[in-house]
Amino acid sequence: MKKLELKFLNEDERIVTYSLEKPIEPVDPVAVGVAMDEIITQNAFTSSGGDLVSKKSARIVDRTVEKITLPES
Repeated sequence: MKKLELKFLNEDERIVTYSLEKPIEPVDPVAVGVAMDEIITQNAFTSSGGDLVSKKSARIVDRTVEKITLPES
């Protein structure tokens, strides 16, 4: 399953990550940047280290899980 991870810095200069499942692809970097700016401007989220103060990065994470069937003992 793919996720869009938005990484911000908070007032304590610590990284805060928010994940969104099933992002629309292809991802528009400009739209992601604008959305992150709006999250900061609106003070939409908070963290234990204070308000979000700047963008750090954004990325798509694709996690694939494959089950292994073990032989019976």
